[in-house]
Amino acid sequence: MELVFPKDFIFGSATAAYQVEGNNVNSDFWAEEQAEGSPYADKSGDAIDHYRLYREDIALMASLGLKAYRFSIEWARVEPAPGQYSNSAIAHYRDVLAACYEHGLVPVVAMHHFSSPQWIMRLGGWASPEIPQLFSRYCEFVFQELGSLIPYVLTFNEINLPTMLREIFSKIGIVPPVGIDAAAWAAPKWRESAALLCGAAPNQYVTFHMISDEVTIGLLKETHSMARETIKRLSPATKVGLSMALSDVQSIPGGEGMAEAKWQLVFGQFVSMVEGDDFFGLQNYTREVYGPEGQVRPAESAELTQMKYEYYPEALGQVVRKVARTLSLPIFVTEHGVATDDDDRRVEFIRKGLQGLHSCIEEGIDVRGYLHWSTFDNFEWNSGYGMKFGLIAVDRNTQERKVKKSAQYLGSIAQTNSMI
Repeated sequence: MELVFPKDFIFGSATAAYQVEGNNVNSDFWAEEQAEGSPYADKSGDAIDHYRLYREDIALMASLGLKAYRFSIEWARVEPAPGQYSNSAIAHYRDVLAACYEHGLVPVVAMHHFSSPQWIMRLGGWASPEIPQLFSRYCEFVFQELGSLIPYVLTFNEINLPTMLREIFSKIGIVPPVGIDAAAWAAPKWRESAALLCGAAPNQYVTFHMISDEVTIGLLKETHSMARETIKRLSPATKVGLSMALSDVQSIPGGEGMAEAKWQLVFGQFVSMVEGDDFFGLQNYTREVYGPEGQVRPAESAELTQMKYEYYPEALGQVVRKVARTLSLPIFVTEHGVATDDDDRRVEFIRKGLQGLHSCIEEGIDVRGYLHWSTFDNFEWNSGYGMKFGLIAVDRNTQERKVKKSAQYLGSIAQTNSMI
């Protein structure tokens, strides 16, 4: 049976600047990589050299049939020092946008995808009361220069991720464990080293991933609101939103309360933040199941991804439905993907995910597009280069791109706006 998507539905893929551009030496993540005792599996280095090869890469995406490209602008490149803007960096991103239009790709821009300039750490990072004004000032410069070229923008990627990561991060020393007073907590040596490389004291070193308490979440909400106001003032036609990472939170008997609490933690507490936005960016990879004693491990027979969570593409449609019950905004799937060396499983992940998405559209849910994560195999933060999320493989010795079957599959769907 052929499934036909709406005429104006947008299919494409996504990247993040830090993960693909390479040599982002002014970023806080660069400091974390270089820190003594760093928990990062690899150093990003040249990454996949997308900062140099973006035109070839965009032409390749278009040749596959993709219709949109989501990428991020790197704040640390645009504003390498407070109030000092790089004309060469803004010219670069202007040409990235131009290349998208030349090849018929709709650009979707993220103003912030996890990485930040090192200099904001000297001001207290994402716990600084100055952060709303600083980020708004950065958005003002970018939109004065590029606003007319940007039809869709995410102020932030995955604003709820830090709350999801807090337990994991407490184990590797990024944040204090729950119940431990921050003032009495000693940061690990690698984190002290990263702070020093940013020119900051350890207590000033608050990266985006550490936004997980009431004060910093409040600052983030204010920052998004100010940025949205700035962007709309300068470029009223630009559609503004943000994205959230949302697993399909399920329960078995006795786990309903825990599942409800988890959904409130990762979604409910952030709902007020999107009031006034033009669309909602939804990002999904798997499900989480809760029982009376907490999260239930996947069955021994369950297929796991390289990231060690459950392979469960059916989650996408279910999360879209759950979000649509609360929000009346148009939904844009801004990430959906799987880390695997078996590209046949990626094809199946896309197929089942899009089947669920199509059923949501048939039910009347306003879904505007689907952007697969990721365009390329790239630097997966502290996991390094071992995680294979890409539609396109990259030989990092030669920077040669190799198109996978999954890229051709998604491209064929994008070309016909339909799937079987």
